[in-house]
Amino acid sequence: MSGAVEARLAELGLTLPAVVPPLAAYQPAVQSGVYVYTSGQLPMVDGKLPVTGKVGAEVTAEEAKALARTCALNALAAVKSVAGDLDRIARVVKVVGFVASASDFTGQPGVINGASELLGEVLGDKGVHARSAVGVAVLPLDAPVEVEVQVELTEA
Repeated sequence: MSGAVEARLAELGLTLPAVVPPLAAYQPAVQSGVYVYTSGQLPMVDGKLPVTGKVGAEVTAEEAKALARTCALNALAAVKSVAGDLDRIARVVKVVGFVASASDFTGQPGVINGASELLGEVLGDKGVHARSAVGVAVLPLDAPVEVEVQVELTEA
């Protein structure tokens, strides 16, 4: 059953994907009390990365920003897998984004804006959050970007 959040996704022309299966020994998301913590979400689409490489070299900042949106969408799928309903999201608390960066690339915040903007478009004021955007040497599978999200839920 889809609620208001999934209806908003549909209005934006987006579909909640299946949860991306773990690449190692972890869960895509866990709940502790009223909080859900997602594992780092790669920009997987239909089980594969559409683009690989470093941002500022093989991948443009604009491409990476779009990939960060995909990461956020995958994170919402992971949240739903444990919360049951995205309408239970009281607010997004924190977003952490990792950008596999060429040595001279300094636009990590702009890249992770892709995730932040998607959460705002989908959740409105509930999507406003604290955030870190970090440049790293390499990410799993040579992904250009990875995003993790922490949300607070309303009581069931």
